[in-house]
Amino acid sequence: MLARRFIAAILSAGLAISGVVIALDPTPAVADTKDDLIKQREERAKRRERIQSELEGIDSSLSTVYLQLEDTRSQLALAQTELAQAEEKLAGAQRKQEHIAGRLTAAEGERERIADDIAETTSQIEGNKGALAEVVRTSYRSGGANLGSLSDLYEIGVGEDSVQALAARNAAVRSQTRVLDQLAELNAKNRNANARQEAVTELITDLKAQADEAVADADAARDAKAMKTAEISQLQDDQTALAGSLESKKEQALADRAANDAADADLKSQIAAIVAEEKRKEEAERKRREAEQKAAEEQRRREAAARAKQNPARPAPKPAPPKPAPKPPAPKPPAPSAGLIPPVPRPLYVTSSYGYRVYPITGGWFMHNGVDLRSSCGNPQVSSAGGTVIATKGARGNGTHGNQVLINHGMIGGVSYVTVYNHLSGFAVSPGQRVSQGQVIGYTGATGKVTGCHVHFEVWKNGSTIDPMSLPGF
Repeated sequence: MLARRFIAAILSAGLAISGVVIALDPTPAVADTKDDLIKQREERAKRRERIQSELEGIDSSLSTVYLQLEDTRSQLALAQTELAQAEEKLAGAQRKQEHIAGRLTAAEGERERIADDIAETTSQIEGNKGALAEVVRTSYRSGGANLGSLSDLYEIGVGEDSVQALAARNAAVRSQTRVLDQLAELNAKNRNANARQEAVTELITDLKAQADEAVADADAARDAKAMKTAEISQLQDDQTALAGSLESKKEQALADRAANDAADADLKSQIAAIVAEEKRKEEAERKRREAEQKAAEEQRRREAAARAKQNPARPAPKPAPPKPAPKPPAPKPPAPSAGLIPPVPRPLYVTSSYGYRVYPITGGWFMHNGVDLRSSCGNPQVSSAGGTVIATKGARGNGTHGNQVLINHGMIGGVSYVTVYNHLSGFAVSPGQRVSQGQVIGYTGATGKVTGCHVHFEVWKNGSTIDPMSLPGF
């Protein structure tokens, strides 16, 4: 039986307890780490999402190995927390076992002591009954003495025939009433002892049930600890194997990184050409306007000279009334930085920020030219401002960028703005198309050597990238 096994295992933990009433202690507290575990899982999911973004442009097999390694590390940390929790539960169950064992030992000892008291009192009662019978016989032979009331004789178990026979002689044994008092006191003591024995027996039954439960709890906690220990050992083995596999693939990672850098350089050159062309057009337009203005002024000068030659003697005409002042030129439209909108609806969740970051596999630093935003596969992406679609590049041959849209927002206030949208699952525009702000240009995808669907959005200002999240609309 579980209770017997439990008691035998920790018999040395018995406690000396006097009296019968043994108070129940509350179950020992076990540290509640549920909230901590939930928090760890959430942080683990966020970290995985960030690493997925950082692995852009890496061969899928290599990315998979790295993510598996990261998952193993996260699972290992989580398993170690759960192991600590299992160990605490086991310690609590063992403390409960020891506590119940002591109370059970004390209760069983108390029951044995009560049984001894009952046996001793019963023996005293039988002895007093014999003494009383002797008093009755002596009194009968001597003519009787006061033996007390008939009810007293019935109470102590004297037969009815004897009582009736002695009724006439009860006055002869009055001096022996102390024997009857002793018998009554002993009977009362036994009744009390029996009640105490029953209460202790019920307590022992309850304690044995608690002991069985404590053993089951301890066994479950012990099994949980063993399972977590085995899980940790396996995770450590997996971690070692994955780390070795990753080490053997570092050359591939470096090659992929170099290809990514080359693709970024090509994009930068293309945008630089766009900026140069925009500036050339702006300069050409400026020169055209200057030439037109100069030609108009020259024409007016020649016309005035011709009129002066035709009418040399005429007095000078009255000066014409002044022309109304020309209307001020229309204000230039604000730069896109004051009006760009995100490519996906707010609120925005950044999975990988703009700027330099450590490359997960090789450890080297590289520049992340855009911002990665959380977005489900197939979600529409919109143009951040009005402009012209410069290119829609397919994933094949476009490196890490995947399906890509470039939109030229033109020269505004002497500043060139271009926005770039990568990893699209499909296009909604075509090259040369004029788009308005908020118009759908494509759909969120995972093209271009990435590990999951997300938005990659870049803002190029005068040929250099800026952090999109620094713009007012983000």
